[in-house]
Amino acid sequence: MWNQDIRGSIAYAKAIAKAGIITGDESSQLVDGLRQIHAEWVNGTFTLKPGDEDIHTANERRLTELIGPVGGKLHTGRSRNDQVATDTRLWTVEAERQILKDLAQLLHTGAEYAREHVDVLMAGYTHLQPAQPIRFSHWIMSHMAALMRDAERLRELIPRANRCPLGCGALAGNAFGVDRQFLADELGFEGVTPNSLDGVSDRDFVVEFLMWASMLLMHLSQMAEDLIITNMLKGVVIADAYATGSSLMPQKKNPDALELLRGKAGIMLGKAVGVMATLKGLPRAYNKDLQEDKVPLFEAVDTVKDCIAIATGVIATMTPKPDNLMKALCPEMLATDLADYLFRKGVPFRETNHIR
Repeated sequence: MWNQDIRGSIAYAKAIAKAGIITGDESSQLVDGLRQIHAEWVNGTFTLKPGDEDIHTANERRLTELIGPVGGKLHTGRSRNDQVATDTRLWTVEAERQILKDLAQLLHTGAEYAREHVDVLMAGYTHLQPAQPIRFSHWIMSHMAALMRDAERLRELIPRANRCPLGCGALAGNAFGVDRQFLADELGFEGVTPNSLDGVSDRDFVVEFLMWASMLLMHLSQMAEDLIITNMLKGVVIADAYATGSSLMPQKKNPDALELLRGKAGIMLGKAVGVMATLKGLPRAYNKDLQEDKVPLFEAVDTVKDCIAIATGVIATMTPKPDNLMKALCPEMLATDLADYLFRKGVPFRETNHIR
């Protein structure tokens, strides 16, 4: 989170100058030094040292090396407690916005695929039993409908994550009158966290994302299972890029990508439950247990991005087999249509069930 940490520090350097804690010249030195550090990270020349406890102390140590004692003034009134909360929120919101774009691409791919194959018919199932004839496109879009809800949920939770805790200090606020709304505006937050104790300890936004990711992967898992079954019935063919052959049986082509999608849902739910179990016993303000949110969060974002990319690729490259899909259709599947016809002719609906 070096990028987010530097962004937060630049905003804080400006805020403490605005509050009269440091001079304008000192603020400029801090900002220039932080931008040099940013360039070092981008260029891969930043060197971590054994005394660097975390990203915050690493950046501040390097800042002092570059600009001298003025670098030590940056931390005035600030704590790593509100720093890490700020960095994590910035990182999470950026990741969520990128995932929204990825999800939009998946939805677009699914909709275009459905449009392309709108005339293909197939059997619709309930209880895994043939039920009624439906369009292949209707089946594909049933999964897109669930993903649309996921996109809506993600848009709704971003504003709750996008609140600025910088200025909360260690737990009791900032003693130097730093303008927190200024900090929020500088960093692109939609507002400030309302309570300093809560501001440094709140990880609801991490849990919300992990639970959201669990639901997204649940929906992708359901889609994967449907496609695995349809592939087994030769209704669709999964492209070679998303399948593998058997090491023993050369006639087989396994839908490995879909099976991996299906498997990730349970792992993601485990991450969400694990973080909630960590949080449930914590007293107020910052506790070191909170650092355990990072690995599940980072891994979850990577997993979600990978799974969306895989799902998009599978849909874009799979081939429906209309003739095989039609084989599952039979006259008995029109029984409901016959009942509807009889009802329109005046037969009570319950009686139509016996007639058909």
